[in-house]
Amino acid sequence: MLTAKQHELIRFIQAKLEETGISPSFEEMKEALDLKSKSGVHRLISALEERGFIRRLPNRARALEVIRQPEDAVPGAVIRKPAANDIIGKAATPPARQPEAANDIIEVPLHGRIAAGAPIEALEGQSSMPVPAALLGPGEHYALEVSGDSMIEAGIFDGDYALVKRTETARDGEIVVALVNNEEATLKYLRRENGMIRLDPANGAYEPQIYQPSQVQVQGKLAGLLRRYH
Repeated sequence: MLTAKQHELIRFIQAKLEETGISPSFEEMKEALDLKSKSGVHRLISALEERGFIRRLPNRARALEVIRQPEDAVPGAVIRKPAANDIIGKAATPPARQPEAANDIIEVPLHGRIAAGAPIEALEGQSSMPVPAALLGPGEHYALEVSGDSMIEAGIFDGDYALVKRTETARDGEIVVALVNNEEATLKYLRRENGMIRLDPANGAYEPQIYQPSQVQVQGKLAGLLRRYH
């Protein structure tokens, strides 16, 4: 049996999934259940997960899946705020204290610097950086620090962090991370022209770079940008 709050939460999650296709944020769940902190939401989710009602999808802070509904749940039921003594069955013993989950934040690998000018090496690093989930779609992503000014007309500046979706294919006109001669990587517009690959800058001071297709390997395409102000 579930507590009233557990019933309320699982119905709220299901309603949000049906309405938007995206599970609610911890802040939305806290407000809907009239809880004082998001740690309370975390405890409810942990209890529902342990009992096999919901599942957290990997690598995403905001990704919950309802596996099954309580047997006495009514489809489409209106969620209400229960009274303090409105308990269904025996309250579950709270799970061991765990760190509070970061709301709508994903940790992505940070792989060094990438040129927005002449190609430089994109270093494989072991560090990571937190990224708002709203900036990323499905798929695997990583981040690179931008070096240079050749993409400033596309709004990409030196010191920005490029959020890149891993892929080996891209369409003409997309901004990609291109590995040149299996040695150096650069951030440019990708275009195919007369059997060649042209990497176009977004700065009139720079010339396009033209290569044989065998010289260029797409390693990802731009999904978003982060900028820090000091």
